[in-house]
Amino acid sequence: MIPLFVDCSGRRIVIFGGGAVAARKAAYFSGNADITVVSRSFVPAFDELKITRQELDLAKATGTKLAHILTGAFLVIAAVSDPEVNNRIGRLCKATGILFNNANGETGDVILPAVSHGENYTLAISTGGNSPAVSRYIREQIEDTFPALDAMIALQDRLREVLKVQVPDQKKRSAILAKVLHDPAVWAALASGRSDVWEDIRTRYLHG
Repeated sequence: MIPLFVDCSGRRIVIFGGGAVAARKAAYFSGNADITVVSRSFVPAFDELKITRQELDLAKATGTKLAHILTGAFLVIAAVSDPEVNNRIGRLCKATGILFNNANGETGDVILPAVSHGENYTLAISTGGNSPAVSRYIREQIEDTFPALDAMIALQDRLREVLKVQVPDQKKRSAILAKVLHDPAVWAALASGRSDVWEDIRTRYLHG
């Protein structure tokens, strides 16, 4: 498997299962896709999500009924407690070329990573499904270690634009950007929310 970032706007995503795992999967896409959740019952966590509910006893659902539900789906996620039900859905998806993620059963062709994101970045971490706990741990470590990551990216973007005008030499521009990125004082200032960070950058790196 290789990592990809995919625009799911307007895409139809079908999630089978109404438990906590299915709710987490739905929350992953909430607000970014057209989500339908199919289950006999739904945990309260779904109440806060923008989804369409479809009540169905999946253990008794016919292949024709499932195929009808899958029509037009971009991605299907099976998160039912019974792996045999999940595997059955997976086989239908494979036969029709629909991307499939299996939360409990035979591995599908899509894995949902642990994600850390801000206004300016998205980081996805995966262990190939072997240890979701490790993926979450790495995500938490990144967020704890770099609380100002979003601010640093915004600062770098602003600095790049200024350097394009003030510093003709590309190697010198890259060197300045690297020095700022590796400057502990800049990271600390951004993390503390200081308002004079840009002026400090200009004084130390643009007028030196």
